[in-house]
Amino acid sequence: MMLAMVLAVLGYQINATMLSPALPDVIERLGTTTAAAGLSQTLFFLMAAIGQVTLARLSDQRGRKPMMLLCAVVLIAGNLLCVFAPSIEVFIAGRILQGVSAAMFTLAFLTLNQLLSPAGFGKAAGVITAVNGGLAGVDAIAGGQIADTIGFRGIFVCSTLIAVAGLLGVRRYVPDVPPTLDAGARFDSRGIAALALGLTGVLVGLAQGAAWGWTSPLTLGFLLGGLAALAFFVVSQKSAPNPVIDLDVLASRRAWPLLLTTVCTLGGAFGAIALTIPLFSQDARVGLGLSAVTAAFLFLTPIQLIGVVSAPLTGRLGPRIGWRTVVVAGALANFVIFALATVFLHHEWILIAALAALGVTYGGFMLTGLNGLAVTTAPKDKPGSLSGLNGACFGIGASLGIALASAMITAGSDAGGPTEAGYQHAMYAALVLLGIGVLTSLLIQRPDPAEQSEETPKLLVTHH
Repeated sequence: MMLAMVLAVLGYQINATMLSPALPDVIERLGTTTAAAGLSQTLFFLMAAIGQVTLARLSDQRGRKPMMLLCAVVLIAGNLLCVFAPSIEVFIAGRILQGVSAAMFTLAFLTLNQLLSPAGFGKAAGVITAVNGGLAGVDAIAGGQIADTIGFRGIFVCSTLIAVAGLLGVRRYVPDVPPTLDAGARFDSRGIAALALGLTGVLVGLAQGAAWGWTSPLTLGFLLGGLAALAFFVVSQKSAPNPVIDLDVLASRRAWPLLLTTVCTLGGAFGAIALTIPLFSQDARVGLGLSAVTAAFLFLTPIQLIGVVSAPLTGRLGPRIGWRTVVVAGALANFVIFALATVFLHHEWILIAALAALGVTYGGFMLTGLNGLAVTTAPKDKPGSLSGLNGACFGIGASLGIALASAMITAGSDAGGPTEAGYQHAMYAALVLLGIGVLTSLLIQRPDPAEQSEETPKLLVTHH
């Protein structure tokens, strides 16, 4: 069962980790711009947010396993679009479909929490979180190597093969767990549409504002239209019979500080790791001028490789010292390490060491801690509510970080392309987000000891 889940989530994850060092190749082969490539990344993680909150809540009604199978099918379809994409527009469409399948992570966490004891869930959550950083760094190197040789399309061929294996594994080895809500309850399609339009408008406006002009009608239309749709979404949730987001849960201190911490952590760290660092390290004019495979080996692989070890260890630690403690410690350490990376951006070996340390603080403590805290503190009658929201915030944070980094780099460009100031401003923006994440982590409500001591009944897994 665990192997099937690992393959299922890995099929999605390598579309993020393997593609990062190949972004310059995407720009060259599709004849597009840095802004358009950044938009494809923004929409990928934006749809990850929408897919997580939608499919997690839907799985409360329809069951976890059917939604996991749906994610795998959507991922395969998106991969095929990217393999055969003749233009950036078709490529973006494929990335949108791939992003929806990010719900596989939340569905895996929810399934494991229903099947395992608290200690068992902690260990399993660490394993799944380790996959959240990629395949022990091998995928980042492979992505760079593929980009330097056959091109970015080979990455999506690899993802398709893994996704097919994951689909077959989930179908055969992952047990059905009973839904927690009545399957006949009406799904809030109006709320989902408003949420999707709102997030798309705001994040696309942020991502493209520098290219279109911050005061242009197009940028203002996206930003204001997105904010209006989000306002309508919040109002609609109050009257919806089966809301996408439970506003009572959202308003509690167990929820909103956690969600803001997730957004700011992913916005700061991932925006830099997935866009700013790959572009800067391969920029021959003002950056380090490395090849795609060398950049991946030096700057992406250490984070992932160390994260593979630290995430399972954090999964064992979380139930013992408390998931909130893990999150606060990770947020503080992240900020300090990232400040060092920002100041010494042009010092290659200091930058490598700082990013490697993020394998523990970001890849281990933060990613595992945020997931563990969301699943274990969710209301017992709506287990998909907080974890689905938190999963959505992973996508929102990642897309926000990509959008801000892309905007900063684009705004700092001249006739010759990105400038040193553009990269530096992108790193400063990431550091600000991480600083806010430290503050919000301190506001997360401490768990009630009585709740922590409660044993949630677990299902028995029978083997035929």
